[in-house]
Amino acid sequence: MKEINGTTLKQMIISGANNLYNNYPAIDALNVFPVPDGDTGMNMNLTISSGAKEIANRNDVDVFEIAKAFSKGLLMGARGNSGVITSQIFRGFAKSLEGKKTIRPVDFADAWISGKEVAYKAVMRPVEGTILTVVRESAQALADVVNNDWSIEKCMKFLIEEAKASLERTPDLLPILKEVGVVDSGGAGLVTILEGMQSGLLGNIIQKSQATAVEEAPKQTPVMAGAKVEGDEFGYCTEFIMRLGPEDSKRPFVEKRFSNVLNSHGNSIVIVRDDNIVKVHIHTLSPGNVLSYAQQFGEFITLKVENMSEQHNHLEEGAEKQSGKAHPKAKQDDSLNLHKTHSKVEKKEELKDYALIAVAAGDGLEELFKQYRVDYVVKGGQTMNPSTEDFIEAIRNVKAKNIYILPNNSNIIMAAAQACDVLEENSGSVAKVIPSKTIPQGLVAAMNFNPDVSPEENFHEMSAALTTVKTGLVTYATKDTTIDGLSVRKNDFMGIQDKKIVLCGRNLIDATYNLIKGMIDELSSIVTIIVGEDVKDKDKEQLVSRLESENPDVEFAVETGGQPVYYFIVGVE
Repeated sequence: MKEINGTTLKQMIISGANNLYNNYPAIDALNVFPVPDGDTGMNMNLTISSGAKEIANRNDVDVFEIAKAFSKGLLMGARGNSGVITSQIFRGFAKSLEGKKTIRPVDFADAWISGKEVAYKAVMRPVEGTILTVVRESAQALADVVNNDWSIEKCMKFLIEEAKASLERTPDLLPILKEVGVVDSGGAGLVTILEGMQSGLLGNIIQKSQATAVEEAPKQTPVMAGAKVEGDEFGYCTEFIMRLGPEDSKRPFVEKRFSNVLNSHGNSIVIVRDDNIVKVHIHTLSPGNVLSYAQQFGEFITLKVENMSEQHNHLEEGAEKQSGKAHPKAKQDDSLNLHKTHSKVEKKEELKDYALIAVAAGDGLEELFKQYRVDYVVKGGQTMNPSTEDFIEAIRNVKAKNIYILPNNSNIIMAAAQACDVLEENSGSVAKVIPSKTIPQGLVAAMNFNPDVSPEENFHEMSAALTTVKTGLVTYATKDTTIDGLSVRKNDFMGIQDKKIVLCGRNLIDATYNLIKGMIDELSSIVTIIVGEDVKDKDKEQLVSRLESENPDVEFAVETGGQPVYYFIVGVE
């Protein structure tokens, strides 16, 4: 076909999103570092799923309307650097289509060029050998040869061939990829999306993988977890049965950690496990996030999602019809009346001068940040990167004129910055990101906040404080690999400093001790040790006793963080 309209573009996008959903664990497996983290595949999947949801019920024929709505959904749902870059690619794609009702071959090529340009501008220091390279090289190759005598099918085929070739070249541009023997995961995610879009263009819309029903798991004593959906936030009743594994492609299942993550996404949680079968019930506002997280550990046997809000509204409407009263939602189309009502009761809330927002996972870490005057803690971190929308919600909640965001993870900075960029101009708030890449950096920055100085001085002092602390992390290896010349075996305990694996071993306390010992020098005065959820008290005490006896001039502060993923987070000042 020589051109496509919004209906076809919608089919392509839905198919591309579903293809990524079906394949994102394979994208995760390309992760260079053998650490349990948010992962590129999952972040891109959650991002594009948010965009696909935005257009799912739209019937626009104009391509620009579909592209614009998709871009908006991506923007709000963007997670991690890969998700933000993906959202920017399609933002540029949509921008190029403004005023167009259909896409012709040259328009198609121009849209990808625009996507490339917007994505590069969004990254402060673009790195070649990544998703940026793949979109740049493939888009430029298409733009160099296309003309309007081509078909859109030919354009799509050519774009994918060039994207795959570019992906294969990424190890030549990024040495770490060659050392580990993988291609770039973000680039692989983009190719997966494009392949799904091609299938949709050809009329074969890819569907999300369906699980096969089997008998329900035997009943066990359920584990109950806490609440997040409150009041009249009815959300979705989400239930699934999942078979864990296989070990070579899925993450190890730790029930306590799994429960803690689900606890941050909903309430009425029941988790039942029997051998390798897990049954889950949860009420949540974001079932897609829950299901994407759960699929890291196994494959679904059965799943069911029901909209409790709709059920509640139907019940209310039925009761009001019987009583002769109109449901409030029935008046939403009367914009004049709605405006009049709001003008009578709305009173602009006064904003306080300052507020701090931080990202953390773990009850102890949340309390620790609040001790240092952080007003709002966004739940998340390495295993679940918050979205742009999560930060916007936090900004609205703190109600302040000057807001500083502490992402505390390098993979979260872009989503936080994107939230600051899309903040409403009439909100009265100015939000800025203090680019903290670790929890210790975030804590030190929070300590340097001073409510009695100007916003500019606060931003400068808090940003400068990031360089005063060294960060060490202790976690486990998710796979066998060799990186930076260090041989790592699956389930080894790894010591990480400045995003580099510096040691590994089979004993947790020995690995942590050696990491901290290597971080302490003659200038070190304070070492903060933040203890994770899986560390036993006797191991913590043994570690601290050993360190204190050998370093009498150093003050050791031990905090209970309760964080998942990392057994210990260490800050050395």
